[in-house]
Amino acid sequence: MIDYSPLWETMNKRGISQYQLINSGIDKHTLSQLRNNRNVTALTLEKLCIILDCKPNDVIDFKPDKE
Repeated sequence: MIDYSPLWETMNKRGISQYQLINSGIDKHTLSQLRNNRNVTALTLEKLCIILDCKPNDVIDFKPDKE
Protein backbone atom coordinates (compact mmCIF):
# COMPACT_ATOMS: atom_id res chain seq x y z
CA MET A 1 0.00 0.00 0.00
CA ILE A 2 1.29 3.44 -0.88
CA ASP A 3 1.45 5.87 2.03
CA TYR A 4 2.15 9.58 1.65
CA SER A 5 2.27 10.41 5.36
CA PRO A 6 6.02 11.15 5.07
CA LEU A 7 5.11 13.94 2.63
CA TRP A 8 2.95 15.76 5.18
CA GLU A 9 5.62 15.34 7.87
CA THR A 10 8.31 16.69 5.53
CA MET A 11 6.12 19.63 4.57
CA ASN A 12 5.56 20.48 8.26
CA LYS A 13 9.29 20.26 9.03
CA ARG A 14 10.11 22.60 6.15
CA GLY A 15 7.20 24.98 6.72
CA ILE A 16 5.73 24.33 3.26
CA SER A 17 1.94 24.59 2.85
CA GLN A 18 -0.34 22.97 0.29
CA TYR A 19 -0.89 26.46 -1.10
CA GLN A 20 2.85 26.75 -1.75
CA LEU A 21 2.81 23.39 -3.54
CA ILE A 22 -0.01 24.63 -5.78
CA ASN A 23 1.98 27.78 -6.56
CA SER A 24 4.98 25.59 -7.39
CA GLY A 25 3.15 23.51 -10.00
CA ILE A 26 1.37 20.76 -8.06
CA ASP A 27 -2.32 20.95 -8.99
CA LYS A 28 -5.30 20.53 -6.65
CA HIS A 29 -6.27 17.19 -8.18
CA THR A 30 -2.80 15.82 -7.47
CA LEU A 31 -2.99 17.03 -3.87
CA SER A 32 -6.30 15.20 -3.55
CA GLN A 33 -4.65 12.04 -4.90
CA LEU A 34 -1.85 12.41 -2.35
CA ARG A 35 -4.27 12.99 0.55
CA ASN A 36 -6.08 9.79 -0.39
CA ASN A 37 -2.91 7.70 -0.87
CA ARG A 38 -3.64 7.19 -4.56
CA ASN A 39 -1.11 6.77 -7.33
CA VAL A 40 0.73 9.78 -8.73
CA THR A 41 3.35 9.90 -11.48
CA ALA A 42 7.10 9.67 -11.00
CA LEU A 43 7.25 13.21 -12.42
CA THR A 44 5.05 14.40 -9.56
CA LEU A 45 7.33 12.69 -7.03
CA GLU A 46 10.30 14.38 -8.68
CA LYS A 47 8.59 17.80 -8.49
CA LEU A 48 7.76 17.28 -4.82
CA CYS A 49 11.35 16.30 -4.04
CA ILE A 50 12.65 19.39 -5.84
CA ILE A 51 10.17 21.72 -4.13
CA LEU A 52 10.85 20.21 -0.68
CA ASP A 53 14.57 19.66 -1.29
CA CYS A 54 14.30 16.05 -0.15
CA LYS A 55 14.56 12.43 -1.27
CA PRO A 56 11.66 10.14 -2.32
CA ASN A 57 11.69 8.39 1.07
CA ASP A 58 10.77 11.76 2.59
CA VAL A 59 7.61 11.81 0.45
CA ILE A 60 6.41 8.23 0.06
CA ASP A 61 6.40 4.98 1.98
CA PHE A 62 5.39 1.55 0.74
CA LYS A 63 3.65 -0.75 3.17
CA PRO A 64 2.94 -4.26 1.86
CA ASP A 65 -0.64 -5.45 2.25
CA LYS A 66 -1.00 -7.81 5.18
CA GLU A 67 -3.01 -10.87 4.36
